[in-house]
Amino acid sequence: MREEPRLRVAAFRPADDRLDDAVELLESLGADPVPDPMLAVEPATMPSASDESDDDDRVTPRTDADYVVLTSKTGVELAAEAGWDPGEATVCAIGESTAGALHEAGYGVDIIPAEYSSTGLVETLARAVAGARVEVARSDHGSAVLTDGLEAAGAYVHETVLYRLVRPPGSGESAALAASGDLDAALFTSSLTVEHFLDAAAERGVRESAIDGLNEATVGAIGEPTRETAEDAGISVDVVPDQADFEALACEAVEAAAPTHYE
Repeated sequence: MREEPRLRVAAFRPADDRLDDAVELLESLGADPVPDPMLAVEPATMPSASDESDDDDRVTPRTDADYVVLTSKTGVELAAEAGWDPGEATVCAIGESTAGALHEAGYGVDIIPAEYSSTGLVETLARAVAGARVEVARSDHGSAVLTDGLEAAGAYVHETVLYRLVRPPGSGESAALAASGDLDAALFTSSLTVEHFLDAAAERGVRESAIDGLNEATVGAIGEPTRETAEDAGISVDVVPDQADFEALACEAVEAAAPTHYE
């Protein structure tokens, strides 16, 4: 009996346990993972007279806020490593993974919005933050939806960049596969993964053919901002899960890709 070919699915998560989990999940779904990290973390540090830095130089969230918003597991881990103490602040987490990281680091979590997004958190806090000091601690690519929405609700918002997201050197295997028609699905988890994929494709001289290849494959995106970024670049998006997490994205994209793949 002839064995059916496996779906070749690209995942762009950072090269840590998130990518390991993505590979494990895709294999459990019967796919052939293409791990191609499009994000690497550079912790933000305070200016120092020395060329070397350590955890004591790390930027941390402010400690004089009424509310502190953490938007990612990475941000929580970096804040914890640097010894951040939230004091009496109300701690808000966007999403279960961020909340889980806070609990694991020994912090309490006071608010998790029902919708795991910047819009969801703004809606949750809108009636409570007028006149309050709100600290938003996240990456250098955070959406203005969160800060603008909180300011519109009457909050005094301060943003701290805990880390920068850069494209790892050598990324782009998935772009080459897409350009040659050998990629069945791609799972974009942020607007920045889309932008870095296209940068990697351009670096390899295959940007247009990679876009063409994606448009023959199944493309999944977490959330509307990621979908918009992809579509603005000419990439057709097939799957946007209702639940903004990687497992939902992977399961729905693999299911959507399978009928075409196995015809």
